[in-house]
Amino acid sequence: MSAKNKFNQNWIHAHINDPYVKLAAKHGYRARAAYKLIEIADQDHLIRAGMTVVDLGSAPGAWSQVLAQRLASPAGGIAGRILALDLQPMEPIAGVEFLQGDFREESVLRDLEQSLRGTKVDLVISDMAPNLSGVAAADSARMADLLELAVFFALDHLKPQGALLAKCFHGSGYSQTAELFKRQQEVSTGLRIQRPSDDPSGMRRSLIQKDRLNRLDSHISSIQFAQSRLSQAAVQLQDANTLLVRARGI
Repeated sequence: MSAKNKFNQNWIHAHINDPYVKLAAKHGYRARAAYKLIEIADQDHLIRAGMTVVDLGSAPGAWSQVLAQRLASPAGGIAGRILALDLQPMEPIAGVEFLQGDFREESVLRDLEQSLRGTKVDLVISDMAPNLSGVAAADSARMADLLELAVFFALDHLKPQGALLAKCFHGSGYSQTAELFKRQQEVSTGLRIQRPSDDPSGMRRSLIQKDRLNRLDSHISSIQFAQSRLSQAAVQLQDANTLLVRARGI
C-alpha cells in the first residue's frame, strides 16, 4: 500500500469516528471546523456586531455559518458584513457574500478588494489549506505559502485594532511561520498559538491569532522571512549539486 493511500484510509477512519463530525451534522454545521472558531471566539470575544469580516478558504462554509450566527441582527439580516472566498464552490449562506476563485491569483485578490469598496476589515479568518499529499514537508511548505498570503492581505486591509486568525500545520517550516508573527511583538499584541480542543491528536494543526498588525514593520519582517527561505533553498540546491558532482566522480 502506498503512503498516500494509507494516509487517505487513516484520515477516513478518523473522520468517520470523530465525535465533532457527528456533532456538526446534528447542529447543522457543514464541517467540524465550526467548533474551532466557536471555541476561540468564545475565549477571546473575537466576533462582535457591526464587524466587517473576511473568510479566506471558506468552503464548505462552516466558519461563515458561525460568523452569520454571531453577527445576526435581532431585526433580521446581518449586523455587519461577511465576505467569503474559496477556490471551491460554496452553497449560499444568508448574509454571506461569496466569491469563488484562487486567492493566489492577482485578479481574484483585486475582485475581493473591490468588493470591500475601500472599507477596512475588523477580522480576517483563514482556514485555507492545500490539497494534502501525505508528504509532510511538501504539505507544510504549501501551507506556509497560503499563510503568508493571508498575512499580506491582513496587513493591507485590517483596521489598526483588527485581528487575523489563521490555521497552520505543525511540521517543516512551522517555527518560521510562528516567527513571522512573533517579529511583530514590539508593535502588536495578542499572539496566540494553540491547538483547539476539538482537534484530533494526529492532525497537528494550530490556529494563530494576531491583532494590531503593523503594516510597514510586518512587510519588512515578511520580506526578511522570504529572503531567509530563499537562502535556505539556495543552500539545499548547492548541496544537491555537490552530491551530484560526487556521484559522477568529477
